[in-house]
Amino acid sequence: MSETDPVTRRPSSIAELRAVAQPPEVRGRRNAEHWTASLYLRNLSPYLTWMLLKTRISANGVTGLMILVGWSTAAALLIPGIWGALLAVVLGQLQMLVDCCDGEVARWRRTSSPAGVFLDKVGHYTTEALIPIALGIRAAAYPLEFPEDFLWTMLGTLLALVIVLNKALNDMVHVARANAGLAKLADTHGETAPRGGVVAKLRRAARFVPFHRLYHSVELTLIAFAAAVIGLFAGQPLVDRVVVVALVPLAILALVGHFVAILASRRVRS
Repeated sequence: MSETDPVTRRPSSIAELRAVAQPPEVRGRRNAEHWTASLYLRNLSPYLTWMLLKTRISANGVTGLMILVGWSTAAALLIPGIWGALLAVVLGQLQMLVDCCDGEVARWRRTSSPAGVFLDKVGHYTTEALIPIALGIRAAAYPLEFPEDFLWTMLGTLLALVIVLNKALNDMVHVARANAGLAKLADTHGETAPRGGVVAKLRRAARFVPFHRLYHSVELTLIAFAAAVIGLFAGQPLVDRVVVVALVPLAILALVGHFVAILASRRVRS
């Protein structure tokens, strides 16, 4: 292969890598970028991407690593007490860091593909389904006793279902638009905001109490860690159970609000 082959050519500097792998259209995405990426992970990711580009691993291979780290995040929550929750926080941050890198590897090597997008979706959907199930198991507490503990494992599974449905609504919008022959939506506030009325006012109010943002893997691990810390003083599994009971109705409210906001926006209009 030639030295300019996209698979083998390496950046000459971090600045060059940033210019190619983090163009303005990536850094400026409103919904696709998690706040941790905007805050600090995009500053760190080029250094990990630099090391990954020294290997033969493909962008899809990096996404596979992201998936494994995400599953490990949920598995860490099965470790009772504060140490499992702390490990989950660390792994949740690592998953988001690797998630930044897979796209950067793909953009540098010019190997972006639908398969990569699909694998990325698999990673986030499965991780954000497994974490609430793990939270339900934590709430049940070891040793598990059935049928008494079915309530907590069922609530965790219900929370997982609602979270996955909420995530799927955005993908349903893209499928609906594609089937209708409409152009792909720009990732901007103007495209996603409700057109007016009560829904728009409620959406603006939600910015001050953004409970609908609690259901990403990062936020869920932070909540689990906070519950573990409080549980050191207030007792477990009481705190974990309060958290699960509180998250379920808020998740359902977020799902209903998201559904109504989509119908009230331009996203599903011709």
